[in-house]
Amino acid sequence: MNDILKIVNLEKSYYTKDGEIKAIKDITLDVKKGEIVTIVGTSGCGKSSLLGILANIDKQTSGTYVFYKDDVTIGYMLQNDALFPWLTIYENAILGLKIAKKDSKENKDYVLRLLKNYNLEDFINKYPNELSGGMKQRVALIRTLALKPDILLLDEPFSALDYQSRLAVSKDVFDIIKKENITTILVSHDIAEAVSLSNRVVVLAKRPCFIKNIYDINLPYDDPIVNRKSQEFSILYDKIWKDLDEYVS
Repeated sequence: MNDILKIVNLEKSYYTKDGEIKAIKDITLDVKKGEIVTIVGTSGCGKSSLLGILANIDKQTSGTYVFYKDDVTIGYMLQNDALFPWLTIYENAILGLKIAKKDSKENKDYVLRLLKNYNLEDFINKYPNELSGGMKQRVALIRTLALKPDILLLDEPFSALDYQSRLAVSKDVFDIIKKENITTILVSHDIAEAVSLSNRVVVLAKRPCFIKNIYDINLPYDDPIVNRKSQEFSILYDKIWKDLDEYVS
């Protein structure tokens, strides 16, 4: 696989009346095309700050990150589904296309295909309050995928869901990402989620965050829920837990 993103010596500091606060320290990481890379770390360690820099919402203090082409398209999905309650599911799903002035028939047909493929075809004329939390997250993902991003950034997209819904929706999202072959960087505080969904897991140390370890994930099944029952999953879970436990004060 070819590199789609190179991060080199990335650092981020914030400045307050009390002085400088360093959030990110010397992050170097390559992400390959088609990979799912999950970043885990304790709360407040800088995971979301790193994602915000890659999404061009924030700026690094030093260091660089370079995508494999100049006009790379980035999809960024936050914790909240952010669906507009007065728009139908279909109208919400094509909203990004309309804003970007890319709402061609071809692109709208692509959204309809995604809605159909992921069991939302019967709900396109419904409104968000008529859908479950998991279904709304699927709509939010399809809205993000409508622009056909080269790289997808997911900031704890399942954290607002109950446990059962979280499992089901994370599998749905995994299936969609794999089928559409979208390079993905996921931020999560859930070790089980990280191990079951990813090709690699990057463990960040406590703020200022730096890379403590990177784990290659090679689980035996294509189903992230079934993989949780494997011995390989348990071994990786324990290793990552020990890494994080060193930084819990």
